Amino acid sequence: MPTFSATRGNGNVFGDLGRANADVEHFKARLAAEIIKALDRDQLSVRAAHDRTGIAAADFSRIRNADLGRSTVDRLM
Repeated sequence: MPTFSATRGNGNVFGDLGRANADVEHFKARLAAEIIKALDRDQLSVRAAHDRTGIAAADFSRIRNADLGRSTVDRLM
């Protein structure tokens, strides 16, 4: 049976993976998590969130699916 070793991360998985913009990606992920928490807390669908904010339902859908490539920090805030 193979042996595995574990290394404690630094708290930023993107940095652990050696990503170039690790801090930005980590911040975007945390912002997205807060948005998802708010949607869940208020039991909002992406359409209901669009109706309340005017932000495209597709943007909320991408956030829910952790597809943050097209999202900027400014847009998420």
